Amino acid sequence: MILAEIRKYQRSTELLIKVKPFQRLMLELSKDFKSDVRFQAKALLALQEALEAFVVELFEDTFVCAVHAKRVTIFPMDMQLARRIRGGSAIYQHFAVKNDH
Repeated sequence: MILAEIRKYQRSTELLIKVKPFQRLMLELSKDFKSDVRFQAKALLALQEALEAFVVELFEDTFVCAVHAKRVTIFPMDMQLARRIRGGSAIYQHFAVKNDH
């Protein structure tokens, strides 16, 4: 079941995040920087495509880290390693996974 769903999304080029909720999120986040911000529809679409590509690649790298550890389940440490291997730039700090140890 899950594999069929994964294959379906791998074959498609449709966006995975719904457009309207993404637009609302971007408008809400932009208010932190400037109160009266407007986006062109193409600009929001470009942001959404870039975000989705970033997240998909991050999860792909995370999965590779899990497979390298001889697991098929990803753990927070796999994502931390993937982020570190990618360079650990400041942008990843927003997606930081907190460890309790």
